[in-house]
Amino acid sequence: MKISARNRLKGRVVSVEKGATTAHVRLDVAGTIVTAAITNEAVDELGLAEGGDAYAIVKASDVMIGVD
Repeated sequence: MKISARNRLKGRVVSVEKGATTAHVRLDVAGTIVTAAITNEAVDELGLAEGGDAYAIVKASDVMIGVD
């Protein structure tokens, strides 16, 4: 896989919950759960299933930080 994004987080799929059109995919990345909302079609095309390996790829123009 070659992509320009540098924020690639490899993890293991812990759940895939399909809705009417959108699925929530949860990855365990070194003990931290990362959740992505993608289309059901994308889930099927990528063959995502619990226990499989996948990457969370983060491409954003802004990252905000907050404190209490």
